[in-house]
Amino acid sequence: MELKLRLVKNDPWLDPFEKAINGRHQHALDKMKELTNNGRKTLSEFASGHLYFGLHRTDKGWVFREWAPNATEIYLVGDFNGWQEKPEFRLKRVRNTGNWEIKLKPDVLKHGDLYKLKVYWNGGCGERIPAWTRRVVQDEQTKIFSAQVWEPAKPYKFRKRVFRANTSPLLIYECHVGMAQEEEKVGTYTEFREKVLPRVIADGYNCIQIMAIQEHPYYGSFGYHVSSFFAPSSRFGTPEELKQLIDEAHQNGIAVIMDIVHSHAVKNEVEGLGNFAGDPNQYFYPGERHEHPAWDSLCFDYGKNEVLHFLLSNCRYWLEEFKFDGFRFDGVTSMLYYSHGLGEAFCNYDDYYNGHQDDNAICYLTLANLLIHEVNSKAITIAEEVSGMPGLALPFHDGGYGFDYRMAMNIPDYWIKIIKEKVDEDWKPSSMFWEVTNRRKDEKTISYAESHDQALVGDKTIIFRLIDSDMYWHFKKGDENERVHRGIALHKMIRLLTSSTINGGYLNFMGNEFGHPEWIDFPREGNGWSYKYARRQWGLVDNKDLCYHYLGDFDRAMLEVVKSVRNIQKTDVVEIWHNDGDQVLAYMRRDHIFVFNFSPTRSFTDYGFLVPQGAYDVVLNTDAPEFGGNGLADDSVRHLTNFDPVYAKDKKGWLKLYIPARSAVVLKKVKD
Repeated sequence: MELKLRLVKNDPWLDPFEKAINGRHQHALDKMKELTNNGRKTLSEFASGHLYFGLHRTDKGWVFREWAPNATEIYLVGDFNGWQEKPEFRLKRVRNTGNWEIKLKPDVLKHGDLYKLKVYWNGGCGERIPAWTRRVVQDEQTKIFSAQVWEPAKPYKFRKRVFRANTSPLLIYECHVGMAQEEEKVGTYTEFREKVLPRVIADGYNCIQIMAIQEHPYYGSFGYHVSSFFAPSSRFGTPEELKQLIDEAHQNGIAVIMDIVHSHAVKNEVEGLGNFAGDPNQYFYPGERHEHPAWDSLCFDYGKNEVLHFLLSNCRYWLEEFKFDGFRFDGVTSMLYYSHGLGEAFCNYDDYYNGHQDDNAICYLTLANLLIHEVNSKAITIAEEVSGMPGLALPFHDGGYGFDYRMAMNIPDYWIKIIKEKVDEDWKPSSMFWEVTNRRKDEKTISYAESHDQALVGDKTIIFRLIDSDMYWHFKKGDENERVHRGIALHKMIRLLTSSTINGGYLNFMGNEFGHPEWIDFPREGNGWSYKYARRQWGLVDNKDLCYHYLGDFDRAMLEVVKSVRNIQKTDVVEIWHNDGDQVLAYMRRDHIFVFNFSPTRSFTDYGFLVPQGAYDVVLNTDAPEFGGNGLADDSVRHLTNFDPVYAKDKKGWLKLYIPARSAVVLKKVKD
């Protein structure tokens, strides 16, 4: 008799689907046995393709290998042979496999040489960038991409050899290296390390999530149309400079996770894997599943062991070579379903087990999580997933897919919806509280009010939805209008409610913490290839004459409070009170009480809450003058609970507070 997996034990509503859940679990077990030769080697040993394929320096010279089963001939061409097909640079097929190989003497190649493959197949030929290459550069004049020999005389040596991320709680600063600078240009790894990393440290975040690391031909794709999966984008600098950035972050206690794109690949053939050796399906699904209908990209065939080898090796490579602390997997919903989640409502559990799921992709994601945690037991994996697939962030042995966290994508959608659709008087605290705490109890989430998605052209950030054009005309201190006051107040309250109710971690996209006024629009033909909106204007938050610093200062103070509650993500969120008529909400986390008054016009005197008896001090107030508030309450006053004989046996009393309109306050119980 099969033992019931914890995923099903924890949720009786999953009982009807136990067979499907067990089947997926067994599928991963069977595939793991197959890939590890029935356990004779580890999953990590299987995921070692990057140590075999690609270009490598050896004791005897150089060796280059490529997987191209459909090829009939392959030549290595580049600076070293005048880009000519010469017999001595012709690869040989390795026995009866789809692998090709060439060995060269030490003096044939040198650091910095450019190269490609000239691949022949029945009926055609073409130049290709090797699939496993670790360095790709673009010629500034011709705009042509080439692989590059990368063997620096002094490889980077990490000063911080062992690092363990602090996840109590995980506070993520989502960022993009290229657009992180104030100047209208592409920023570099070095500039980010010197100018932006110190801000992240000072602001109190303990993790950076870097986007667009894997090489991508089109800058405006935000890094999501990947061409070379093992190459860090050269437009930001060298691999050594990326390693130094990660190393310095580690030295300052900052974890570094990477936005990894294994959900699809760019369609490009010359730069990417689209038609590598005359076989468009070498890496990708055939037929109707070949192309992603919404993303203009190609979908990996997760049923092929060679593709699993490629993608799993990719995970191991970034962990070991660059010491990334984990990954945020992009587009997981798209991977899970044949429909890619497009047009799906996901209203009930039937939608997760109706046979429309890609079991190959589910198996890959499960194996990827097992591998990543085998390589680094403290690694962080996060799923960007919107459908709510049960078990995504549950350990494999419990019947889950092994992610450490899943993105709480419902929360930013909710905030935007009520800002757009409801007047302030209709904001209901009960609805807000339900939304920020609506999650599977056994799965950790990353909560966020907004990410890069809400900052892109075509959408709006929270601050822009709240204040709009008045950001430009009334954001100087002393010149604020009512719209600005409202926006500043709600921006702080929304973030406090989101961050203080986490059960895993909290995420913010760079600049949003201080209300960056511009959307993100990468250089493209439609904007004259301008970098004006592909940057961050740090001077705004640094200017104490402007209101931006109020929001930035509050964000820093808010994170201090969140971190001061020991393991806040593991504590219960205990609702004390909500009244939708008054628009008041209160809840506890350990010895902290969070009180919100969302009413735009009504302040309350002696508003009472039943809480544990004792004394309470104010530790944060959104209405404080230093955060752009009115300072209507005296936060230096210690609040004592009032005795009530009815609740004395429960050691509870009434906490009476003055809570101004559109404000929130955090109080901490004084130790007896």
